[in-house]
Amino acid sequence: MERFIKGELTNKPLLEENMSNVESDAKEGRKFERIRPIKRLFLIDVIQDKESRPVFYWAGGVLLAGMLLFHFLEGWSLLDSLYFCVISAATIGYGDLVPTTPVTKVITILYNINAIVMLLALFDRVRVVRGQKSRISGL
Repeated sequence: MERFIKGELTNKPLLEENMSNVESDAKEGRKFERIRPIKRLFLIDVIQDKESRPVFYWAGGVLLAGMLLFHFLEGWSLLDSLYFCVISAATIGYGDLVPTTPVTKVITILYNINAIVMLLALFDRVRVVRGQKSRISGL
């Protein structure tokens, strides 16, 4: 397989080239981490980061508090209440469950503002953790 590299035409296979780069980087003391797509998909790398845990506790607390509030104030089942909280936090709002009293409408407004800030904090933690890992591994 021929490749054009830095103005030269070489017959060096791509795999061989990558292996020589890995060997030279290993000699220089650089660390490499295997990319694990399932671990990244389910945010396992972010959950394992100790500095990210308060954001996850906050997210769990917000969902639990919202679920219990809507369960008692609206009379919905716990599953319906959790469903409403997740759909509202994600700003989807299908409209199949809606708050009916003025009190729960105000709580929904406050809940949604808090939930949007919570999602932004979660996205920021993903950015920070994965940014640190890419700088460490040189990816």
